[in-house]
Amino acid sequence: MISRAQRTLFGEWWWTVDRLLLGALVALVLIGIVLLLAASPPVAIRLGVDPFHFVNRQAMYLVPALIVLCATSLLSPRQVRRAAVFVFFVSLALVFATLVVGSEIKGAQRWINLAGLSLQPSEFLKPAFVVLAAWIFSESARRPEMPTTLFAIVLLGGSVTPLVLQPDFGQSVLLVAIWCALFFLSGLAWKWAVGLVTGGVAAVFAAYQLIPHVAKRIQRFIDPSSGDTFQIDTAIESFVRGGWLGRGPGEGTVKRVLPDGHADFIFAVAAEEFGILLCLILVSLFAFVVLRALMHAQNDQDPFVRLAISGLALLFGLQSSIAMAVNLHLLPAKGMTLPFISYGGSSLISLAFGMGMLVALTRRRPRAEAIAELEHGGLLPDGAPLAGARI
Repeated sequence: MISRAQRTLFGEWWWTVDRLLLGALVALVLIGIVLLLAASPPVAIRLGVDPFHFVNRQAMYLVPALIVLCATSLLSPRQVRRAAVFVFFVSLALVFATLVVGSEIKGAQRWINLAGLSLQPSEFLKPAFVVLAAWIFSESARRPEMPTTLFAIVLLGGSVTPLVLQPDFGQSVLLVAIWCALFFLSGLAWKWAVGLVTGGVAAVFAAYQLIPHVAKRIQRFIDPSSGDTFQIDTAIESFVRGGWLGRGPGEGTVKRVLPDGHADFIFAVAAEEFGILLCLILVSLFAFVVLRALMHAQNDQDPFVRLAISGLALLFGLQSSIAMAVNLHLLPAKGMTLPFISYGGSSLISLAFGMGMLVALTRRRPRAEAIAELEHGGLLPDGAPLAGARI
């Protein structure tokens, strides 16, 4: 038992953390391991490696991921900002480095080898970018004289440009969507809203006209007969075969022919073996994390914390939605992992970092600490009362 009177670091963390939110994240991690046990052996055998190669590697990455999540969840909002700044600039430098020395996989240079490990820096860029964007937009209320909108645009352009050059349009679209959402939540003017919508439509049209890779995916989504739709057709078939309760663990056949059954299409494997019921449980867990976080954001007095929680929750929710929608042929294929479920070391650790920051920002802060944070940000005069502060 842990007493509330215990003034240890773990004791304070345990009584201030949102245990329901943390429990939902742990449940997703555990389900991910089980689904990887079911989906990855056929892929490993096709590649000529040990049947549990991907499971063992994911378990190996799980240890540092849990350490990162726990360590990050101990941070204060000010420390979260500092950590995000450090991770952002390191990962941005590595993203640019992939354009020069990165490994080319399936026509894109998104990976870089560091100390014998293959790393996808863009995965770490995302949560750090979200927190930095939230910080910049929250500063607009404190320092109206500063060109915060210009800084935010520079941040977006500097982050998206190397991703487009890799090319990685899925991650680019995700960052732009989160940035626009944070801009909207911070109270953007109508002229900016119209400009953003117009610019977004123009960017999609330009990408369709100028980039064959993008045009091919969109055409294949609209007209399946225009290209190879084997993975999508097979994924859809898995939902039909699985039904509500699935065919049983290890009884699926789709995973034997799906090239990315352990990664991008693991949701389809889950549907065939464990049924639509498990898929609905996964959707419920993802939705719970997002809605629980947004509830915290709504109740927080600090503009930075409010925007950062919203941004991290939307990042988690949008990535989950896109990954599942691709499996159901509701969106063009984007090569995006399902958070905590799909195989991938970079994805797992970066998600742990992002969710660690989310857990840290949603912790109940003592009244004195909350006031100090607002005073430090210049959003509350010294000694002013803080209405509705969470104790």
